[in-house]
Amino acid sequence: MKQRAITAFFFAAIMIGGIYWNMRSFQLLFTIIAGVMLWEFFGLVFSSKGKPNLGDKVFGLLLGITPVLFLGSQIVSISFWWCGFDLPEDPKAAHLQNLIEYAGAVFLFLGLIIMPILLIKLFQQRNSVEIAVGHYFFGLFYIGLPIILLFSIAMPGAIYSPNRVFGLLWLIWTNDVFAYLIGSKFGKTKLFERISPKKTWEGTIGGGICTLAMAWGLSHWIDNYNQSQWLALGIIVALLATPGDLIESMLKRSAGVKDSGSLMPGHGGLLDRFDSFIFVLPFAWLAVVLLGG
Repeated sequence: MKQRAITAFFFAAIMIGGIYWNMRSFQLLFTIIAGVMLWEFFGLVFSSKGKPNLGDKVFGLLLGITPVLFLGSQIVSISFWWCGFDLPEDPKAAHLQNLIEYAGAVFLFLGLIIMPILLIKLFQQRNSVEIAVGHYFFGLFYIGLPIILLFSIAMPGAIYSPNRVFGLLWLIWTNDVFAYLIGSKFGKTKLFERISPKKTWEGTIGGGICTLAMAWGLSHWIDNYNQSQWLALGIIVALLATPGDLIESMLKRSAGVKDSGSLMPGHGGLLDRFDSFIFVLPFAWLAVVLLGG
C-alpha cells in the first residue's frame, strides 16, 4: 500500500507538471506515454509463452508512434478546420490542404515502415503476415489515434489549453476511484466476472454518478468548456471508462499476465493507467467538436 501511494504521488506530480509547464512539455509527456503504451501493448499481443518477440515490438512501436510524431505535433499549426477554430483567410481550403499534405506524409512513412516488415515476415514462420500486420494496425488505432486526438482537444485554434487535458483526466480518475471505493464497500453483483472478477455493477454505477457530479462541478470551476460540453464528457466517461478498462484486461488475460508492464511499482504499466483514457478520447473529441470545439 505504501509503495502504491508513493508511486501515485510521483505519477501525479509528473502528469501535472508536464501538462501545466507548457505546450511542449505536454506534447513530450504524451508522446513518451504513447511510446511506452505501444511497447507494452505489443508485448501483450505478440507474447508467446510470456516472451514477446523483440522485433515485433520494435516494428509495432515505429508504426504506432510515427503518426503521433508527425500529425500530432502538427495539430498545433493546422488544427481541424471543421471544428470552427479561429482560422486565417480562406480557412477551409488552406487548412484542408495542410491536413491532406501532413496526412499524406504520415501514410508515406507508414508505407515505408510496412514494406520492410512484410519483407522480414517473408522469412519468418512464427506468425502469419495477416495476424502480425493486424496487430500493428490495432496498436496504431488503439493508442496512436487517441493521442493525436488528445493533441487536437488540447489545442483549439493553436492555443494550448491545459485545463482541457487535466479536466478529462480528472473525470477518468474520479470514475476509477469512486467505482473502486463504492464497489469495495457495497459491491455484490459482478459486472464481467470472466474478464475482471472484482468489478461490480454497484461500483460501476456509483463511479458513473460521481463522475457526472464532478463534471457538473468542473463546469462551474473551469470555463474552458461550457456546461453542455462538461456534462457530455462526464456521460462519456461514465459509460465508456469501465469498458475501456475491461478491454485492456481482456488483452492481459489473453497474454496470461497480470499487468501490462512494471514501470509503475504497485500499479503495473502505463497501459494499465491509461486504458480507460485512450478508449474514451475518440468519443470525447467527437463530443467536443459537435458541441462547438
